[in-house]
Amino acid sequence: MVVLVAADLALAEHKMKREKMRRISITPRNNWQKAVENLGFGFHTTDVPYWIESAYYEFTMPEVLQIENATTQLWEMCLEAVQYVIDNDLFTKFCIPSFFVPHIQNSWNEDHASIYGRFDLVLNNGEIKLLEFNADTPTSIYEAGIVQWFWLQDFDKTKDQFNSIHEKLIDYWKYVKDYLHDGVLHFTCLKNSLEDLTTVEYMRDCAIQAGLSTKLIFIEDIGWDGNAQVFLDLEEVAIKNIFKLYPYEWMINEEFAQNILLDKNKTFWIEPSWKMILSNKAILPILWQLFPNHHLLLKASFVNDDFTSYAKKPFLSREGANILLVENQKEIVSTDGEYGAEGYIYQELYKLPNFENNYAVIGSWVIGQQSVGIGIRESDGLITNNLSRFVPHLIV
Repeated sequence: MVVLVAADLALAEHKMKREKMRRISITPRNNWQKAVENLGFGFHTTDVPYWIESAYYEFTMPEVLQIENATTQLWEMCLEAVQYVIDNDLFTKFCIPSFFVPHIQNSWNEDHASIYGRFDLVLNNGEIKLLEFNADTPTSIYEAGIVQWFWLQDFDKTKDQFNSIHEKLIDYWKYVKDYLHDGVLHFTCLKNSLEDLTTVEYMRDCAIQAGLSTKLIFIEDIGWDGNAQVFLDLEEVAIKNIFKLYPYEWMINEEFAQNILLDKNKTFWIEPSWKMILSNKAILPILWQLFPNHHLLLKASFVNDDFTSYAKKPFLSREGANILLVENQKEIVSTDGEYGAEGYIYQELYKLPNFENNYAVIGSWVIGQQSVGIGIRESDGLITNNLSRFVPHLIV
């Protein structure tokens, strides 16, 4: 797996003028379904295929170096933006309720550990642009870290991927271990989502390989001892550290959030609550304000003042819901859904590259402080929705 170091970006940018990502059609492996199921990948197909290996995406090394550098820059910019939001008390812009603000501030000031995040990037005509940052509960890390790597071993083991996800996860859990409370590290998600459970169990497996004691509990089964004011698992063991695949924006509307504030154990939540700032699309106008005209950013605003071509996005939408794309003042596509009550942002329109009606977005992963690899999802249209497909990649 490729582990990248500092590169000659001038050379990379020169090569990018004549080299670009490509989508290559191939014949899938015989009985590929069994191959991925043997890895524990049980949601490769639902009503429609999710895992696709009738094609792969091909990147040149200069492109990979460009993605790595962009991801590193964006992560550093995002950390600056979190500090700016906290310093200037901008939580109302994010529709974050005031009662939870002290927890966010505390998690930031005490540097509570962030394990991972996924930037959704567009690479088109040699340019990279940030669409959004999945900072709280990103999924597809198992597909990116494991499934596509084993596909490559069968397809062409002489090639490589931008993919050190698995090793970096184990290494970072080792690092985080010393900062957690003594005791078990719990892992949680909803009961009825195979995708979430697969992701959580993968993260848990990496933690086990890093030497941590772990335990799975579904979020519906987490108990609260009102007298002791601590969270409990089903065996009445106190929960002091927990990795959750459950969004903060759901939690803060539940009694659960009040209990987090009362918790005598001051449980470490992973991801930490300061990631609420970055997982909210309100961060996009803040980034533009802090870094105007930055080559990795698209112009973004809380109001539609002078946009003629733009994407209108809810602060908290998921899987492409409730998004409107407008080009030259004319609507070109929109999606429905249940989001938008908190508000919307407006972002300059920047179209995904079209590979014979397959529109690809690059999910670029950060683990700890490092850019560690990518996964490609594609849709039939310009909005990446819940019918998107995961397609493996390689480097030439």
